[in-house]
Amino acid sequence: MTTMKQVAQKAGVSVSTVSLVMNHRDAGRVKAEIAERVRKTAEELGYRPNPLASSLRTSRTHILGFISEEVATTPYAGGIILGAQDAASRLGYIMLTVSTDGESDEGTEIAALKRYGVDGFMYAKMSNRITHVPDALKDSPVVLVDATDAEGRIPSVEPDEIMIAKDATNRLIHAGCRRIAYIGCSEPMIAQDLRKEGYRQALEEAGIGYDERLVVDVLNNRPALDEVRELFDRENPDGFFCFNDARSWPVYECAARKGLTVGRDISVVGVDNHRVIAETFSPQLTTVELPHYEMGYWAACKLISMIEGRSLDDVPMPATRAPIPPLDSPIPARIHCTLIEKESVAG
Repeated sequence: MTTMKQVAQKAGVSVSTVSLVMNHRDAGRVKAEIAERVRKTAEELGYRPNPLASSLRTSRTHILGFISEEVATTPYAGGIILGAQDAASRLGYIMLTVSTDGESDEGTEIAALKRYGVDGFMYAKMSNRITHVPDALKDSPVVLVDATDAEGRIPSVEPDEIMIAKDATNRLIHAGCRRIAYIGCSEPMIAQDLRKEGYRQALEEAGIGYDERLVVDVLNNRPALDEVRELFDRENPDGFFCFNDARSWPVYECAARKGLTVGRDISVVGVDNHRVIAETFSPQLTTVELPHYEMGYWAACKLISMIEGRSLDDVPMPATRAPIPPLDSPIPARIHCTLIEKESVAG
């Protein structure tokens, strides 16, 4: 097994310099060209840091805990977990993931992670919401994923819900739509309130004006279809911004029944970039992609920066579809999501 001493000898530097570089603590302490030489030498020699030795020196295990409430059973969980895992691995950590029901077994799972000596926790929710952080986590570094605590004190990351709606609505405006409907969600959700607000702002900024008659908040299935059909008959919209991709289904269905072609006669934009919906509908649905990978990556980096007491400014962020915000962003950190152009918007 290659040692730090061997890397130091071949690179012509001290062991302490190798330690700084391999533990990502070289910023401001080691010249960039020397740090790069050390990294290349370590790679050539096949050097790998020893987590056990590091934990004995620092009293840290380099293990992160990822706690989810239903996240592990949703279609988007993989993106959040993959982002967090990639960031953790890049920074020399491993991650243990548990899924809870949010009630009876949560304390048990947290206690189990603590027995492994995890250095800090990511606490994730199924959808953007205000959450209560369990008392068992309050003595540990914690970052919230797709959630915010009521006091806004705990670092957190979430999609920029208002900009989701503004980007979607502006895309419809730029396509020439002037009677733009909002097909919202009738369940109480942060995303619903903020997306409706972003929709309103975009219309007013374009000089079109917000019209409550063009807004319907629905669940799914037949009741949604009935309400959207009544909206078609009553208001004759030419564009539709849908709370999520699933709520574009009644729009497509009603358009087909009326002999209208989506992408020609009316335009539709959804949210999620849900593979089953956005890619199988015909025409394919233009949609705003939620930044699951980016939220996971940001959360893990933020948590590690808290554990290690440093900024991680020396660690470049990966190129992702949605830009990852700075780690020192105000709480909550918001990610500007990306609109994915497909075929459902005219022009």
